[in-house]
Amino acid sequence: MKKLLLIFGVLSLLIFMRPVFGLNSASANTATISSIVQTEEVEEESFVHEAFDGIKQFYNYTGFANATGGNLLMILIGIIFIYLGIKFDYEPLLLIPIGTGVILGNIPFVAGNQTGIYEAGSVLNYLYFGVVKGIYPPLIFLGIGAMTDFSSLIANPKLMLLGAAAQIGVFATFLGALYLGFNLPEAGAIGIIGGADGPTAIFLSSKLANGINILPDGTTVKNLIGPIAIAAYSYMALVPVIQPPIMKLLTTKKERLIRMKPPRAVTQKEKMIFPIVALLLTTFISPSALPLLGMLFFGNLLKESGRTERLADTARTKLIDIVTILLGVTVGASTQADIFITKDSMMIFALGAISFVIATMGGLLFAKFMNLFLKGDDKLNPLIGAAGVSAVPDSARVVHAEGLKEDPHNYLLMHAMAPNVAGVIGSAIAAGIILSFLG
Repeated sequence: MKKLLLIFGVLSLLIFMRPVFGLNSASANTATISSIVQTEEVEEESFVHEAFDGIKQFYNYTGFANATGGNLLMILIGIIFIYLGIKFDYEPLLLIPIGTGVILGNIPFVAGNQTGIYEAGSVLNYLYFGVVKGIYPPLIFLGIGAMTDFSSLIANPKLMLLGAAAQIGVFATFLGALYLGFNLPEAGAIGIIGGADGPTAIFLSSKLANGINILPDGTTVKNLIGPIAIAAYSYMALVPVIQPPIMKLLTTKKERLIRMKPPRAVTQKEKMIFPIVALLLTTFISPSALPLLGMLFFGNLLKESGRTERLADTARTKLIDIVTILLGVTVGASTQADIFITKDSMMIFALGAISFVIATMGGLLFAKFMNLFLKGDDKLNPLIGAAGVSAVPDSARVVHAEGLKEDPHNYLLMHAMAPNVAGVIGSAIAAGIILSFLG
């Protein structure tokens, strides 16, 4: 009996002491395990949910989520620019950087992350500063001056009239822009496309159509730098396509066969004096064009002085190459679809095409007009009038190629370079005159 009571007492004590030592019942253990399993399931579901949210957020930041039809269209245009530059050699030094810039500017992104060219603080925005403030064009002109030989113009100064005649495209485009509803400063900036001079177009649009200037009625001018620059450079690149049909339309075969007498030899002293005299004369006529013309003739003086070959070499190679890259990429990137694809842009491109045709016609017809007063060997081959636009030296090369088609021994390149460089000077003077009236 005592043994039974002892055993019962020990078992009772163990039952009461088991919770103290964690020796719960099977049901308690089962409940605990179930609770742990449920907690793990909840945590797993939470992890999966957070993972999906992270993937969704990542997708929302990608270009696939933010792409628009406009972005895709502009990217296609950028690819076409690159293709034309590589496949057909249409101004590859311009079209390839611009085409790449168009692609860069239209990669879809989330606004506010300092990515786009129009977002303050972005790298592209800093590079675009040189376009907005008109810094790049004078540097381009410096390089052009350092690589340009004005001998043909010095030898035959009357050919400068052809460069002046081609500027009719500038004023015709100006009037057309006014007719289409652009205000005076915007029309002035658009008009310079008729000179077929990209740097000049950028310079003038940065002063007149920059999206900053306030008109007397309180409205702000539109930012048309991108469309104007792209239009100007596009038509410069398409010189070999646009000009030949106009040349054949406005000239006869007999006129295209005219052989001009070789230009006289120009002395080195004349070459050194020319940039100084030209600088004084042109800037006194159009002081507002000083940044362009000043750098153009300064670059030429570096070339012709015979004492600054290192500076001239830097200006016509390394410097102009660097600026061309920056200018091309940033101008291309400025074609951001939500800003570029507008009715105004389409009208600017249409006006640009018309103005380029008018400028080419103006040079050709004025050459024919000059022939009415010239005799014998002094007569001009009217084809060189087409080089009056300032697409240097491509327009002169096109004239030369068209002349060779008619007569394989008729070399017009040197003759065509005279109105071609005169066109550069003429477009800069025209820009200065427009800026002085509308700036």
